[in-house]
Amino acid sequence: MPVVTAPYKPGTPCWVDLMAGDQQAALDFYRDLFGWQGEIGPPEFGGYAVCALNGRPVAGIMARTAPEGQPLPPVAWTTYLASDDADATQSAVAGNGGTILYPVMDVGTVGRMLVAADPTGAVFGVWQKLDFIGAGIVNEPGALVWNELNTGDTDAAGRFYHRALGLRPGTVQGMEGYYSLNVGDRTVCGMQQVPDYLAPGTPAHWMTYFSVDDTDSTVDALVKAGGSVIQPPFDMQSGRMAVVQDPQGAVFAMIAAPPTP
Repeated sequence: MPVVTAPYKPGTPCWVDLMAGDQQAALDFYRDLFGWQGEIGPPEFGGYAVCALNGRPVAGIMARTAPEGQPLPPVAWTTYLASDDADATQSAVAGNGGTILYPVMDVGTVGRMLVAADPTGAVFGVWQKLDFIGAGIVNEPGALVWNELNTGDTDAAGRFYHRALGLRPGTVQGMEGYYSLNVGDRTVCGMQQVPDYLAPGTPAHWMTYFSVDDTDSTVDALVKAGGSVIQPPFDMQSGRMAVVQDPQGAVFAMIAAPPTP
């Protein structure tokens, strides 16, 4: 089981969370779909729920809120990239054309975070660990398995993430137009143009992928629970995947690894 105990290297996706319109309904939905266990947290943390899989943190779910007079943010999954120094990362993001949406803030004793948008408009978070490194289990059914930047300008995005967060773009053999984003010699996430199967005009965004045992049966369960399908299950290089929406409209992908020969 891919249990994570060491801190994530800077630039590596280390956590995902969902901003939901109805937090309890989202907790119930993902419990039934992926087996997550979580409950609404204490008021001092805005009720933030840390969901666990096999006893280890796997993702967060919170109720969406906005400062007074500001519109509510969309119901969406957010990818967080690891940092050793959130303040320095914030300066690098702003200095390379990014937009700071929520400046660096302390989250109790667990970490420091910020939320920003890259120059192409994709929103992402930055996490500096203190007591909490992020996802404690990955690459298992029900857990985070991949993060992917869908953007209208891969060249501009690639330059930004390299300069601001140390993610080096690279090509992927056999997948024209798809790029890896690398920390050192390790590929940690991907990048491509916003795919055609998404609605016309879909803005740049980070897509969250969860691992599943069986993509088709998981999609069936999602639909029965009130979710919807954007891209039905299909086979690709890394396995069988689908792109879906939960009942509140949050978009995510799921993928089952190809069978072992």
